[in-house]
Amino acid sequence: MVLSGKRILLIISGGIAAYKSLDLIRRLRERGASVRPLMTKGAQEFVTPLAVGALAADHVFTDLFSRQDEQDVGHIRLARDCDLVVIAPATADLLAKLANGLADDLASTVLLATDRPVLAAPAMNPHMWAHPATKRNVETLRGDRIRFIGPMPGEMAESREAGVGRMAEPLEIVAAAETLLSDRPKPLAGRRAIVTSGPTHEPIDPVRYIANRSSGRQGHAIAAALATLGADVTLVSGPVSIPDPVGVKVIHVERADQMRDAVLAALPADVAVMVAAVADWRVASAADQKIKKHPGESIPTLALTENPDILKTVGHHTMRPKLVIGFAAETQDVESNARAKLDRKGADIIVANDVSPATGIMGGVRNRVKIVTHSGIELWPDLAKEEVATRLAAMIAERLKQ
Repeated sequence: MVLSGKRILLIISGGIAAYKSLDLIRRLRERGASVRPLMTKGAQEFVTPLAVGALAADHVFTDLFSRQDEQDVGHIRLARDCDLVVIAPATADLLAKLANGLADDLASTVLLATDRPVLAAPAMNPHMWAHPATKRNVETLRGDRIRFIGPMPGEMAESREAGVGRMAEPLEIVAAAETLLSDRPKPLAGRRAIVTSGPTHEPIDPVRYIANRSSGRQGHAIAAALATLGADVTLVSGPVSIPDPVGVKVIHVERADQMRDAVLAALPADVAVMVAAVADWRVASAADQKIKKHPGESIPTLALTENPDILKTVGHHTMRPKLVIGFAAETQDVESNARAKLDRKGADIIVANDVSPATGIMGGVRNRVKIVTHSGIELWPDLAKEEVATRLAAMIAERLKQ
């Protein structure tokens, strides 16, 4: 097991999501990790050090000026005597302190003093997460190599509001920790990858849009798998409800033209994996106000225009990556349609699948793909999307060695 024998310093900051940290401790310990908890003053207002210490089977650190804990410069020992630092929940306040180098309590001091990987699981009100100051702080921390898992969309515990701000679930945080601490070889170290994922939403009016039925699971899994093998990954994601993969730079977009611009801005790269289910068409002129339905009036006509072909643009670009991979989601003539895409799009590989409703692939957790190249077709068995991603990342690493 990846976490067996690993030492996790768990920093619990103040927020209602602190209750999830109790389950997180249990999940980490189930996998053989030792958990040393550190609680901020705010965290102690939501869960007790007694409960946290009992589950962790370790002393709970709370005070920067503790005579007992600091007699041997305890905050430095905490910062170094671990394999990974996990902040769960990570509040807007603690992220702001870390981004700006403040150290006025034990948690912020330890975070400045550590030289170990740091994984943050943000949790806050959606307006706080969307605030420009928080966005600036998160971008700064990503540049400082802090890894993030979440936050997730959903309803807030403290109000009737909904949006992006919920802390990732404990098992998602565990999976992210396993990814960070994996001892797998890094054959893609020094390589740059661009991945697109999810659908695009093409507005009809401020309320309605044209989209594809994509969850983003396959694209996000591929981005994570490439990062696990050491690649520097930029993921350009359309609107999805799944968390950002750990160790990946994520650019969130809504429309096809935004996705194209983000992909081109990320060039040059060694490999581009265009997984996103980009809407083929958009409304030629989206309405500024909601289109209203009135009795007796005829149904409005929507004039459509073609969206940019992102795979073709990258496949024929002057800064074309060495390896260009496209996806073909088909409901009929899967192989012939995929073969036709190879030359037309300028791709080296097309990953084709049958997404007819009966397959359950579009939006599901499993996939059955065919790898189409100029030299032939390779049929892969029915696999979890994470396993498809792992196999594809290994194939990419092998191709880039040639």
